[in-house]
Amino acid sequence: MIALGSDHGGYELKEIIKKHLTERGYCVKDFGVNSPDSVDYPDIAYPVCMSVINGECDKGILICGTGIGISIAANKIRGIRAALCCDCFSARMSREHNDANVLALGGRVVGAGLAVEIVETWLNAEFQGGRHQRRIDKIHAMENGEKIYKGEC
Repeated sequence: MIALGSDHGGYELKEIIKKHLTERGYCVKDFGVNSPDSVDYPDIAYPVCMSVINGECDKGILICGTGIGISIAANKIRGIRAALCCDCFSARMSREHNDANVLALGGRVVGAGLAVEIVETWLNAEFQGGRHQRRIDKIHAMENGEKIYKGEC
């Protein structure tokens, strides 16, 4: 299941992506918003990310006006690796190298056609593991307050 959410700046794009995903047979849990009325993006990022963390949803997609604010909010949640992507190459790399579990998009930055391509690319890419897992492990260590840098500060 894919968790989906947006603030007012991403509402229209969220609806387009939701339609696309359901037409492609994905199960989607929509965490809102349900209108273009103004809301605060952390209020949407939190439940979407928590549904990924607790295993209710496999991945999450978040959209705000630029994708910046909602990705910053998402990345404050332990275990979330949210990637703001504006192109297909970054979307693929965010999955293959960074094991991103949340995709962030800017509803006022990318057009609907490109956004759908980014979503498809992101959903179809697989984490490659190997040397990349070592880096993910270091991110987890950082989340736990562990020192990972061996040099002098």
